[in-house]
Amino acid sequence: MMPSYFFAHGAPSIVLEDNEYTQLLKKFKENTPKPKAIVLFSAHWEEAAQTIGAAETFETIYDFGGFQEELYRMTYPAQTDRSLAGQIQSLFAKQGIQSVIDEKRGLDHGAWAVLKLLYPEADIPVVALSVNRYLTNEQQYQIGKTLTELREQDVLIIGSGGTVHNLRRLNWRSEGIDPWAEQFDSWLQSKLEAWDTEALFNYRELAPYAEEAVPTNEHFIPLLLAMGTGDANRQAKLLHRSYQYGNLSLSCWQFH
Repeated sequence: MMPSYFFAHGAPSIVLEDNEYTQLLKKFKENTPKPKAIVLFSAHWEEAAQTIGAAETFETIYDFGGFQEELYRMTYPAQTDRSLAGQIQSLFAKQGIQSVIDEKRGLDHGAWAVLKLLYPEADIPVVALSVNRYLTNEQQYQIGKTLTELREQDVLIIGSGGTVHNLRRLNWRSEGIDPWAEQFDSWLQSKLEAWDTEALFNYRELAPYAEEAVPTNEHFIPLLLAMGTGDANRQAKLLHRSYQYGNLSLSCWQFH
């Protein structure tokens, strides 16, 4: 069964950087069987209804400003898998989750910046999925769980977001790690490794510095979605964690 993953996408410029985290992403395909297709939830695509992105060839969305000019020339012209998109819609329907298919929207930087590091050739079909910040954490987990069987079909499921993501607290000149960010991520690690869903669903009340780490939840949701796909075996493994600008976490979780 193909593992599923959560990748922090950091700042859009991550695709240009060379560090331990980007090296992990660049070497990912060397240690992972080539998937038949990729299904990716991005924190930067929010919709009230669960939306399935299945553009014939995805355009590249530059949903950011003030970064290096090189980023605005990058493209990731992945094609989709229409039959997989239809299968996902059927899986959702069986669980009473209403969904719609969008054949026009491109890939935002939460999707293409990660994918360009993982599979720069853009030669694997992609189906993009939106997130909804107004669902409960348990509902997010259940959406991921709905897609579990895709892992048996060599489909790679990715959640792209960030566990500590507070742009107002970034320290642009910092070389150290803010203790509050590390404490939140350490709490999160202990609950993920124990597969303590009750605590995770109530992280805002239970986790230290949750308000600082997760001021808005759209970047945290993809972690719960990816975790839900691993409900059958309930094995979580931290593959990497580092920080930029004092507290912007770059983490990778694998779910079996």
